Amino acid sequence: MNGLLVINKEKNLTSRDVVNIVCKKLNTKKVGHTGTLDPIATGVLVLAIGNALKIVDEITHEQKEYIATVRMGIETDTLDVTGNILKEQKFDRPSKEVLKKTLKTFIGKSIQEVPLYSAVKVNGKRLYEYARNNISVELPKREIEIFNIELLEYNRYEFTFKAFVSKGTYIRSLIRDIGNKLNILCSMKELKRTKQGMFNIEDSYTLEDVLNNNYKIISMIDYLNNYEKVIVDLFLEKKIRNGRILENRYKTSKIAFINQKKELLALYKTFEKDNSKIKPCKVFVNNK
Repeated sequence: MNGLLVINKEKNLTSRDVVNIVCKKLNTKKVGHTGTLDPIATGVLVLAIGNALKIVDEITHEQKEYIATVRMGIETDTLDVTGNILKEQKFDRPSKEVLKKTLKTFIGKSIQEVPLYSAVKVNGKRLYEYARNNISVELPKREIEIFNIELLEYNRYEFTFKAFVSKGTYIRSLIRDIGNKLNILCSMKELKRTKQGMFNIEDSYTLEDVLNNNYKIISMIDYLNNYEKVIVDLFLEKKIRNGRILENRYKTSKIAFINQKKELLALYKTFEKDNSKIKPCKVFVNNK
């Protein structure tokens, strides 16, 4: 089995828990997720199955949409309400207009400090390992981009916003930074991923659906809309199976080659040493 399965992850499960459940159901070890969701988070978790594991990088680079609820007046070590409270604060409630304007200041590119409780590696160790062992470490920073952010709800102690963001954006860190601009301690209360690339939460399946065989696997060919799809004859198929560099007669830089049986053979991109040629970046079948 090869393809993609879009899960609507429920709260209190890790992304790895979801992978393990699906592995057992499909009787395969070749399952992986394409972007971690914390246990507190819900929503879109795209799983790659079989040969689709080879295109995980394509999916993890996709833009994402989230709906997040923020608890004002507290700071925790994990930047969400599951962590230990470090500080509590009485605060003057900002107006709705001020809150909206503050959120809009985050649109665009910026440098974000990743959370201490995260899987990012520093010197070969994940940051959460440093945190659990009380070891001081300098937190990495990375460039992110917020494409859009809007306020959805607002009450005395909480507000909810929707954000459309680039790969690598930590919503917990974004919430911390929003709080810093407001001069109010803020921690994430809830998070739902509603979209990742072409995958929407409306098209996702619960684990119960999967266990009851009520799901559909998306083919890699259907996913690869940003590649020119070319069906080849047996002569060219053999060259592609051997991973040969080819002349670029297709006037495009990204090509998905498909054989007469509608099987995905390989993905090709422009050859950096000679723009008139293309070379394989992912081969899904070997020579036979």
